[in-house]
Amino acid sequence: MAINTPLSSSWLAEFPARIAELDRTHLRRRRRVVVPEDGAHLQIDGQRMLAFCSNDYLGLAGHPALVQAACDGARAFGVGAAASPLVSGHSAANDALEHELARFVGQPRALYFYAGYATNIGIVPALVGKGDAIFSDALNHACLIDGARLSSAQIHRYPHADLAALERELINSPARRKLIISDAVFSMDGDLADVPALLALCERHDALLLLDDAHGFGVLGPQGRGCLAHFGLSGENASPRVLYMATLGKAAGVAGAFVAGSDALVEWLLQKTRSYIFATAAPALLATALRTSLQLIEHEEWRREHLQGLISRLRQGLTQGLQGSSWQLGESPTAIQPLVIGPNDAALAVMDGLRARGLWVPAIRPPTVAEGTARLRIALSAAHTEADIDRLVQALTELAAASR
Repeated sequence: MAINTPLSSSWLAEFPARIAELDRTHLRRRRRVVVPEDGAHLQIDGQRMLAFCSNDYLGLAGHPALVQAACDGARAFGVGAAASPLVSGHSAANDALEHELARFVGQPRALYFYAGYATNIGIVPALVGKGDAIFSDALNHACLIDGARLSSAQIHRYPHADLAALERELINSPARRKLIISDAVFSMDGDLADVPALLALCERHDALLLLDDAHGFGVLGPQGRGCLAHFGLSGENASPRVLYMATLGKAAGVAGAFVAGSDALVEWLLQKTRSYIFATAAPALLATALRTSLQLIEHEEWRREHLQGLISRLRQGLTQGLQGSSWQLGESPTAIQPLVIGPNDAALAVMDGLRARGLWVPAIRPPTVAEGTARLRIALSAAHTEADIDRLVQALTELAAASR
């Protein structure tokens, strides 16, 4: 006989109070309705804003050539892939893109996924499992963390960028299979991992290195070929101990992700990655657009040069403008510039102050960042102008002065 539990006494009745607690601690998030406009401007909830929140680092997301390529791809292949890659979803466009991605990052082979999150939560459990060991930087992205948890391997979380602590963990681990996982550019701080040192540890301790270059691909290295090229570790210098992953919805301006490495590693992932095998393939129209994006990334060096100039201009302006303020600008050489405010409510107040001035820089709060380090994650793009940077610096200088 069924027992009907009154909703008022069910655990389901707890959700309104739990949502209210998010409000009380300034941790409730709100989606915005966004319409792209010209340059780095967005229409957000109907208001035109100059945005510093996009990962479109090279300003390619709305490029006419990519739009045309996507349209051409839709006409040639249709809109949906209709099946998983191992059934009938691996189109000629997807196949060509994989070969071009491998060549671009200087690796023997690449595997193209429909999303970055799905890539990492799938490939980590495909590489290691129960009885194996994972060594994870404390500031890794959530998809690496979740992939590690799904693997059932023993997880060793080492302090951010503390390679001495990492080596101690490697030495003390009895596991035969050891996997080091790390962001290449850390998404909330903008700093770079010491990839050569990580690779040296892998060689000393018979480990594999999985690098997530979501925020470096297209931006770092010659022709934007990513963090491995930046450190001279691609092409003829590529190591079989490195598995390189990058997303294609940031600097590349489209969507999806890929993983590249030795033929044996990539073949194993194709055979064993559940998020690849059991999901519908990425539509061929996206692969068609990405092939065009790769050409622009490779040949339009001015985009990276302009972006680097904007990074320097912002850092110089804020270093001067925030003197005497408790706010801290992180030591980042990349397009991700973290301005740590501290308390959640204070970060939200700065965000609101910028919004009132027509500037959109969302506040980042726990659990995305550590308690007490709520911040503005200022993301720069080649779509910004020097005048855009000056406008942001002026606004932040005024808000910092008012908060003292």
